[in-house]
Amino acid sequence: MNSVFHALGSLADPFILFIVVAGTAAGIIVGALPGLGSVLAITLALPLTFVLPPEASIILLLALYCGSIYGGSLSAILINTPGTPQSAATLLDGFPMMKKGRGAEAMGWATVGSAIGGLLSTVLLILAAPVLAKFGLRFGPIEYFALGVFALTCVVAISTEAPLKGLLACVLGLLLATIGQDPLTGGMRLTFSSFELSAGIGLVPLLVGLFALSEVFWRLSSGLGPPPAKVGAGFKLPGLRDLISRWRILLRSALIGTGVGTLPGVGATAASLISYAEARRVSPNREQFGQGEPDGILASETANNAVTSGALVPTLALGIPGDPITAVMLGALTLQGVTPGPQLFTDNPDLTTFIFLGLFVVNIAMLLLGMAICPLVSRLIRIPEPLLLSGVVILIAIGTYSVSYNPFDMLVLLIAGIGGYALRVLHFPLAPIVIGFVLGGMIEQSLRQGLILTDGSFLAFLASPIAAVLFFLTIAFCTVPPLLARSKARYRDG
Repeated sequence: MNSVFHALGSLADPFILFIVVAGTAAGIIVGALPGLGSVLAITLALPLTFVLPPEASIILLLALYCGSIYGGSLSAILINTPGTPQSAATLLDGFPMMKKGRGAEAMGWATVGSAIGGLLSTVLLILAAPVLAKFGLRFGPIEYFALGVFALTCVVAISTEAPLKGLLACVLGLLLATIGQDPLTGGMRLTFSSFELSAGIGLVPLLVGLFALSEVFWRLSSGLGPPPAKVGAGFKLPGLRDLISRWRILLRSALIGTGVGTLPGVGATAASLISYAEARRVSPNREQFGQGEPDGILASETANNAVTSGALVPTLALGIPGDPITAVMLGALTLQGVTPGPQLFTDNPDLTTFIFLGLFVVNIAMLLLGMAICPLVSRLIRIPEPLLLSGVVILIAIGTYSVSYNPFDMLVLLIAGIGGYALRVLHFPLAPIVIGFVLGGMIEQSLRQGLILTDGSFLAFLASPIAAVLFFLTIAFCTVPPLLARSKARYRDG
């Protein structure tokens, strides 16, 4: 109880509250700028941790983490470009709502979903941190492979109108993920003797090119017109009745985000895609997904913000980063003299309690700041479309280059933009490419390590109870919906 009072006293400090507000606002703005993202926001803030007290440093990193993941949804909704990879699923329904003049409503759903996801996952973190940490520790290569295969079934849900094209797009993403050095043998693959390709293709230039630059090309080819944000820009909170009626999606998405967050290296992108696919499977409004359905935004944003607390479980309890962002945070904690690991909860209860309660404060600040910042951000889209598109191109170029200061990333950005435009013309979905690319490395490495462990026997994978359950869910997820649709069609015809 003393640790709770100590944490509350620290959070009541005006300087700490200022850090919370400033860090969250900065995170939202950085997250909303395509190509920047959470890792860059936290990395740029690392020098400040040398001069700030430990608690102020930690709360700053948490505020940047939560704010930047939420901020990615704003650009996804407004300009069909996820500011961060974690919001890739948000644009599937967010931008269609914007085009229908419901942009204010879409940003309201994203903001509320993000805050509720963060708060629910924090509660789950406090109640179940030891259990979740132990469960995450049980995942080995075989279990990770099964999880990756299950995540790929999101393609079935996202591409129901053209499943074959969705599958081909996913295969393209998996193929792109293999470019570069083989993780096990060290050999070069698909580099065509190019030194730049030996390190593989960066996620940021690929993602920004596929969605942002191809969107610019698409609008230019379609003819410039009034920007869609002239109708529906601003901010509108969802009604309490509408929110309560979706409590199942909120809870399910928070559970998915927290659970996936506890698995080291998986991250919020996979969580949001899995949550989106699951929401589409069970939602009574599933037919409206992809056309501007709030359930899709709510599922994606609740899950990816729930990962923030879930990813802290292996980071704090095991000293294993839950994702690349918490890997940076792990280094910052070490610089502050904090040693994450199994003894942290018993050796430093004041700090862990401060982190838990700090997450509550940060998510509440994110909700309030989102309500204030969304109308300001949406006004940027009211400018004439030629100026808007020019600004978008400048922002994505600066954002992409600033990640690693590699000129080759600009070439990848251009090629991805041209390729994304061609795929749009051919009516191929872009999201499955991202799914395949993000999960490709994990799936390949886990499969090969699993085969080494089982002497090349794939059937031996079923000996793992966790993997067997995930494989069963994958098969059910792929077969049950089509069978139900067929039976409903027969019932209507008969």
